[in-house]
Amino acid sequence: MRYYLIAGEPSGDLHASNLMRELAALDAEAEFRFWGGDLMEAVGGTLVRHYKETAVMGVVDVITHLGKIMRNFRECRADILNYRPDALILVDYPGFNLKMAEFAHKHRIKVLYYISPKVWASKEYRIKSMRKNIDRLYSILPFEVPYFRSKSVDAIYCGNPVMDAISQRANVGEEFHSFCKRNNLDERPKIALIAGSRKAELRYCLPEMLKAIKEFPEFQFVIAGAPSFTMADYSEYIDGYDVEVVFGQTYQLMSQARAALVTSGTATLETAILNCPQVIIYLMWGGRLSDFVAHLFIKVKWIGLVNLILGRDSIDELFQCKYSYQKMIDDLRSLVDDSPERTQMLQDYDELRRIVGGPGCSSRAASDMIDFLKR
Repeated sequence: MRYYLIAGEPSGDLHASNLMRELAALDAEAEFRFWGGDLMEAVGGTLVRHYKETAVMGVVDVITHLGKIMRNFRECRADILNYRPDALILVDYPGFNLKMAEFAHKHRIKVLYYISPKVWASKEYRIKSMRKNIDRLYSILPFEVPYFRSKSVDAIYCGNPVMDAISQRANVGEEFHSFCKRNNLDERPKIALIAGSRKAELRYCLPEMLKAIKEFPEFQFVIAGAPSFTMADYSEYIDGYDVEVVFGQTYQLMSQARAALVTSGTATLETAILNCPQVIIYLMWGGRLSDFVAHLFIKVKWIGLVNLILGRDSIDELFQCKYSYQKMIDDLRSLVDDSPERTQMLQDYDELRRIVGGPGCSSRAASDMIDFLKR
């Protein structure tokens, strides 16, 4: 069968590549054409547009890049019609992908949505479009299934693809000394800075994270370089700081770090699965104004996936006006020490892993997709 995939971010590229690999293993005639990234291209098929050319974040980015966004829509629609796939597989990225779902549905192309939009958090109005235009919805968070079914959207849970990606990571079981030597790091214990994969996240979150360095001279701070960035993207922020950047080592860094400062998103779940205590920091343009606007639209109590899955405050979320430098330092210090807070968080992580389940999400989703399309 012919599959057209759209992934608009590094995490989507990772999870889509694993899904493609499983589809190819089950479908000997699988052909792929996609918008995505390097990992998807490594599996095989035709990369039409790289996510580095399409990623935007927030209202300001959308307005300033409106012309490019509209051009991307036009080119993607034309390419899908020309390719005539058996299925359009959409991976997260709802701002773009839900519009493509509507287009594909009108042209009688089956729409499979992998990693469902988080409409339970904000923009719930999108449910109507999802109900109408998506043929099969794959949830990666257990609590999403009853939510979607209550809205007459038949979602299924195949597990979480993060578990697949983590189980397949390189250097599993590596000793701390070997990790340091391989990445030219010193022997101090590590604090990881997981500052996101968007330019706006670097601009607003990373400078605050870097301020913590002077408070912890006994630790080496290491930034997990996002695949969408190069060293040049970090250089303007890290000048004058005792900090290192490593690329392609995010999971390895998480598993070796004593603690981490993490922006919201999938990284909070990955950090937890790899048993690294964390503080969530998320800052945006606009200060109190954007904080007010965000709370008008965000319908959930937490922004971190760990807290959402557990249904309680496990990790401190320093979101916009809840952020303070002293709170960040106090939280981080309690986690690098052998404190009750650290012990409790690690116990929460054990519970989280039991809820999410083990690896195999990509395989189960691919199998269901093929069965569904054959039916």
